[in-house]
Amino acid sequence: MSSVVEGILTSDNPDLDLAAGSRRNGASKMRNGASANRSSMPPSESNGALSDVEGFADDEVVGARGTDRNRPKDPMARAVPRVVDKVGEKVAEEFENFLEQFVEDITLSGAAPSSAVTSDKYYIAQIHGLRIYSLSTLYVDFQHLLSLQNQTLANAIANDYYRYLPFLTRALHDLIAKYEPRYFREHRQPTSASSQTADSVVGNGVSQTETVGSRTMNQQTDKLFTLAFYNLPLISRIRQLRTASVGKLLSISGTVTRTSEVRPELYLATFICEGCRTVVSNVEQTFRYTEPTQCPNLTCMNRQGWRLDIRQSTFVDWQKVRIQENSSEIPTGSMPRTMDVILRGEIVDRAKAGERCVFTGTLIVVPDVSQLGLPGVRPEALRDSRNTPRGGEAGGSGVTGLKALGVRDLTYRMAFLSCMVTPDSSTAGQAAYQQLNGQANNILASLNQMATVDPQDTGDHAQDAYLQSLTSAEIEDLKQMVHSDHIYARLVNSLAPMVYGHEIVKKGLLLQLMGGVSKITPEGMALRGDINICIVGDPSTSKSQFLKYICSFLPRAVYTSGKASSAAGLTAAVVKDEETGEFTIEAGALMLADNGICAIDEFDKMDIGDQVAIHEAMEQQTISIAKAGIQATLNARTSILAAANPVGGRYNRKTTLRANINMSAPIMSRFDLFFVILDECNENIDKRLAQHIVNIHMNRDEAVTPEFSTEQLQRYIRFARTFKPEFTPEAKTLLVEKYKELRADDAQGGIGRNSYRITVRQLESMIRLSEAIAKANCVDDVTPHFVLEAFNLLRSSIISVEKDDVEVEDEEDEVMNNGNNGHFGGGDGDGDSPMTDGDDGDDDDDDPQNGDDGVHGAAAAGASATPAPQGKKTKITYDKYMAMLNMLVRRVNEDEMRTGEGVEHNELVTWYAEQKEHELHSVEQAEQEEDLVRKVIKRMVKDNIFMQVRGVGLDGDQGSSREAEKVVYVLHPNCAVEEM
Repeated sequence: MSSVVEGILTSDNPDLDLAAGSRRNGASKMRNGASANRSSMPPSESNGALSDVEGFADDEVVGARGTDRNRPKDPMARAVPRVVDKVGEKVAEEFENFLEQFVEDITLSGAAPSSAVTSDKYYIAQIHGLRIYSLSTLYVDFQHLLSLQNQTLANAIANDYYRYLPFLTRALHDLIAKYEPRYFREHRQPTSASSQTADSVVGNGVSQTETVGSRTMNQQTDKLFTLAFYNLPLISRIRQLRTASVGKLLSISGTVTRTSEVRPELYLATFICEGCRTVVSNVEQTFRYTEPTQCPNLTCMNRQGWRLDIRQSTFVDWQKVRIQENSSEIPTGSMPRTMDVILRGEIVDRAKAGERCVFTGTLIVVPDVSQLGLPGVRPEALRDSRNTPRGGEAGGSGVTGLKALGVRDLTYRMAFLSCMVTPDSSTAGQAAYQQLNGQANNILASLNQMATVDPQDTGDHAQDAYLQSLTSAEIEDLKQMVHSDHIYARLVNSLAPMVYGHEIVKKGLLLQLMGGVSKITPEGMALRGDINICIVGDPSTSKSQFLKYICSFLPRAVYTSGKASSAAGLTAAVVKDEETGEFTIEAGALMLADNGICAIDEFDKMDIGDQVAIHEAMEQQTISIAKAGIQATLNARTSILAAANPVGGRYNRKTTLRANINMSAPIMSRFDLFFVILDECNENIDKRLAQHIVNIHMNRDEAVTPEFSTEQLQRYIRFARTFKPEFTPEAKTLLVEKYKELRADDAQGGIGRNSYRITVRQLESMIRLSEAIAKANCVDDVTPHFVLEAFNLLRSSIISVEKDDVEVEDEEDEVMNNGNNGHFGGGDGDGDSPMTDGDDGDDDDDDPQNGDDGVHGAAAAGASATPAPQGKKTKITYDKYMAMLNMLVRRVNEDEMRTGEGVEHNELVTWYAEQKEHELHSVEQAEQEEDLVRKVIKRMVKDNIFMQVRGVGLDGDQGSSREAEKVVYVLHPNCAVEEM
């Protein structure tokens, strides 16, 4: 084979020895074939404008219907030598032999021969599969061509793909007609008439060939048998494409930004001459509407009046996809390049907006239609005459147009004619590669050509569909991961290995990658299963590293920055199409991340108006648009991963989360998890973190050795997402209990310690997290253990607000201070009364003496020069103070409700000590606790929570501590008991 092909390739004129034979054979074949075809032409059913046969007599051209009987019936049947591309014929022959004889090598695929079910021949089994699955595309692995000992065929296809494509397609038709003749007859190919009458179809009798040709000539076909190549050794970038690549077989990688609707494309047209009704069939369309140059009837010689016969023409599905350079491939300071990709036949709708795909095909040059369609714009060069004098002598008339210079008005641009689309599974930053293992008995699933898994599908069906796309070695590896112990913790440790620590955040990210279970209620309301996460933290706590890792890890993830994103850029924009002039919808970041994750950095820097735009997408998972006459509701089933910095740069633990970040309450409740990362000083942690960072800079990839590689994680997560876990009755009961517990913590109103309000959305968050944990373990039931883990994760994300310690005063010092103040200040207005003191010193609880000294000291006549001695303070934590306060208020309130009277001081102290008796282990501890409760009661009187009553009226007299012991405590009228 190689000697023949090389001889032809190196020959100066390979067509010399073919001229004579083609003159003899071509004329007779064309004479017989064309006349037979034209005589059996059925009448047209086109609904286009046409002039009927029963027209006026003066419209008829004399001799148009063969009235001149001496003239031959076929005007084209003249002895014109037929040009034969001998190299192309040889390529077709070799390619047919390759398809017919190739056997899959077991050692290369690493699995049992996938085509062993129907045939040991790989591509013959695939041809049988065309009929079984009603397909029309044969998928050819280019590595199989390269594995041949002789590389001539592979080189010829790679370097002159567009030239040899008709020959390769004809070889495919011959094989389908040989091995599946009935299927081939049912879907007759318009270009295969020559191959049917030729000798290349072995095994079909002459009578069968004649019946095929007479029955289905020029019928409109629903399937065009084509070839698709994949696994090319090199994947090019869009920026590298030049005119030298036109016509070669290439693979390019890019991100799909816009897809057009699927439209019918005129593939081979049949025209009827308006003048003489002569039919001209099989006019190939060259990227635009192409009519015959001239009517073949010598009497007519029409050049303009043509009518398309739709019934006799062949149409094929057509779609245009716009792709953009991958973000990791854009050079510094450059704008991303875009290119139009044309898809035909079966591969339309395989690429969705937002996906990274590898397109295999060839580069073509097409007229730039968008430049032609601009109204009133002609490419002209005009001399700038703004600064020239008005007289025509100085400047002259200038250049008025380009036609005089020999430049055509028509402009051209490059497009990509694709025959194959596959998802790009390489992570960002790596070179794009393609390693697909096609299995002849299940070619679509093994090449990732199947539609995405329907959310309503059962888990078993989705799992089977995914497992069919894996090789046996990958399935074995996946099986070991699923059945191993503690897989949840090991997955967490393998996630983002370059980031040190932050186990809680990694757990949340893993569950976000898994997602919950999306549900639809009987009345059609959608309940989201996606998990939204917000990471709030001090600077330099690796928030953006998490976002970048997730975007590189997940194939369908979009990274945006809050300040640089607008509402239309996040949701969807209405733009005018440059070719049709109609308004269309341009997908935003949330739509592009459909069924993926949208990572928004600097979320706190977003304008409030832009944050409102994603409210609907975060909960209802749709985007509604009513602009420019377009009313649409678009899907945005995406998880949102946001990172925000606290207000003022550092997180203040003494205020709520709402006060720390610039977010509205509605958008905060839509996040399932908030992770607050604090940059705290700890000598051990700082040392290990520094060693980790230095190690990474020194050893790079060798510095971390995660248990599972990125590819293993991706496979496991894809498999785990196919599960649909359900709650057990025990888990449902525990879920309700845990929600009540969270709600009880939050029910204390202004004294509540949670950083944000607990709503029903947090209950749904717990449900989603429990389902995601069950998915991570690849089980179908959600057990109480998973609910507990989800509850702990939610509790750890709800960071508690820290309060300052509460200071309470010692009794003796208080009495002494009161005595001093009483000595200098008058009896009734000096502020020693606890009620009055509380009112005066309300703004300064920590230093109650300030109110006395600052307000009353100046007013007192003859104030002493000696300052009042500072009272000794006892500090207790805010938590303990609130616990004691709640117990005491509850006791006093119950007595008031029951008897209408308060509780006496000593009785209250004794009751509290009895309540705490089981926690105290010695007499000293009991005395300390009694002493502390007296101080706390004193503070509560000061804070207007209790009021002292003795007999009738207030304890207004300046009494000693012995008299104070007879005091009865009642609740202050301003105390809000329901908030306690």
